[in-house]
Amino acid sequence: MKDNSELSFEEALRQLEEIVNKLEKEDIPLEKAINYYQEGMKLSKLCDDILQNAQEKMTQILNDEKEIEPFELQEEQD
Repeated sequence: MKDNSELSFEEALRQLEEIVNKLEKEDIPLEKAINYYQEGMKLSKLCDDILQNAQEKMTQILNDEKEIEPFELQEEQD
């Protein structure tokens, strides 16, 4: 199993969904439910961090694009 820091957003989200499904079962012992909850919180934070990072990158890209001058095709006059 990968360390949480090595997971992609999609992998972390899939694992989080699996944990939610396990927690929805009524026959889980309390201690196991607590462990699932803790792991779910770690995965939730990882997903949030990945999304925040992606948002910062997109903001940077958009800011960089504003600084680029539009390309204009100039026709040569004879």
